[in-house]
Amino acid sequence: MTTAAPTRTHRIHPAWWVAAVTFLALVGAAAFRAVPGVLIHPLRDEFGWSVSTISAAVAVNMALYGLTAPFAAALMERFGIRRVVVGALLLTALGSGLTVFMTASWQLVLLWGFAVGLGTGSMALSLVATVTGRWFVARRGLVSGILTAGGATGQLVFLPLVAWADTHWGWRSASLGTTAAALAVVPLVLWLLRDRPSDVGVVPYGGTATDDRISTDRDPVRTGAARTAVRGMVEASRSRPFWLLAAGFFICGLSTNGLVQPHFIPAAHDHGMPVTTAAGLLAVVGVFDIAGTIFSGWLTDRVDPRVLLLAYYGLRGLSLFALPTLFGPDLHVSMIAFIVFYGLDWVATVPPTLALCREHFGARAPVVFGWVFASHQLGSAFAAFGGGVIRDVTGSYDLAWFLAGGLCMVAAAASISIRRNLPPPAETLLPTNPEEAAAAQSHG
Repeated sequence: MTTAAPTRTHRIHPAWWVAAVTFLALVGAAAFRAVPGVLIHPLRDEFGWSVSTISAAVAVNMALYGLTAPFAAALMERFGIRRVVVGALLLTALGSGLTVFMTASWQLVLLWGFAVGLGTGSMALSLVATVTGRWFVARRGLVSGILTAGGATGQLVFLPLVAWADTHWGWRSASLGTTAAALAVVPLVLWLLRDRPSDVGVVPYGGTATDDRISTDRDPVRTGAARTAVRGMVEASRSRPFWLLAAGFFICGLSTNGLVQPHFIPAAHDHGMPVTTAAGLLAVVGVFDIAGTIFSGWLTDRVDPRVLLLAYYGLRGLSLFALPTLFGPDLHVSMIAFIVFYGLDWVATVPPTLALCREHFGARAPVVFGWVFASHQLGSAFAAFGGGVIRDVTGSYDLAWFLAGGLCMVAAAASISIRRNLPPPAETLLPTNPEEAAAAQSHG
């Protein structure tokens, strides 16, 4: 007879250190993603590239950022979280740093699009799903909200720094600065990030050794990460909830990362607002995103996630309908109100979406959520390129805002129509044999 090794006790559970370094890794990778929105005008001025050309590179980045996610989740199961995250940070830094030498638009697509898209995609929300699924039983919704905020906020809080560096030293200094941000996180990842609670002699936070064993036994990957990722997609595609979640997340990406993040600053500049002011407004979105996403995670542990998604998408759509009337050379209270709301709502959709993935797909949720997130980034890519085309063709972004607002209403309807898949409460289960029925009756 064998006995389980005793677990070690810690003043602070190691799960929180893993969550902290994951947060920093997501912020470091997101630093580069702050660059495109600020540098559209500088690149156009130096190289003569159109907004559509630059937007095409951003679109490739966003598409790969999403399409890499399910494969990254599988690779984390095959090779470990730490190896994948370190490799992703180094690839992101390489792609960002080499942009200072580019002279042609194809190089922009290769570096901004492919290299950084693959690197940051390997640390996308599939990393959040993997870390929360392995290390936490209690507080999963809250932790997923915090980690999601790290990735989304990192894209926005760097904007004023990037705009300031571009103004004083040019866009190349901004690109090198984001390279340094990604590299700075690598030593912390090597030091603190571990693959499983059992690696440091503990159980998942709020769980037992059984929870860790279940996670290990049900991991979908031992070999063939790509095959596992594709199989996860094939199996999930037979489920109606998967398509509803994917459709909602497509529109989520379209209305945030794809449209607002790269095109808000150029749109504001079209109306006479200084670039540094517009960048500061998006940074405020990042600040409020932290509060909004964490609060959404807290709510997800307590409220039907479908209702949360209905509210998030519906209110976002209404705000986008109003946005074209808020632009101007001066900053007004109405624009500040929009920025605060959009910050609270920016990625508040992630915790309830992740909760619904866990509810419907169980242990395969990280890989399935990777595909749902891929749809998010395809929506981002569609809007990043489409927004540039609309601006070049019509001379204004107004049509893009209105279309995005209408699609948010569609996402709200799709989300509330997802069925629940909850197990019945234990006290409502009926006895399965006459002896259990008699015992239950005698204790009644």
